[in-house]
Amino acid sequence: MGTVMIKCPQTGQAIPTGIKADRESFRCSAVFFASTYCSICQANHEWFAKEAWLYEPARERG
Repeated sequence: MGTVMIKCPQTGQAIPTGIKADRESFRCSAVFFASTYCSICQANHEWFAKEAWLYEPARERG
């Protein structure tokens, strides 16, 4: 299970969307549009699923 992430358009930093998913579910999900509050620049960012990625810390460790 991982966290769906997007890039803050103001700072370029990765931010969590608050959405949890497994790799297969995320890969197969329908195209969707969402809004996420960014604690870095204190703004809401609207985004499409194609702009997001799944962050899975356990997979990065090996």
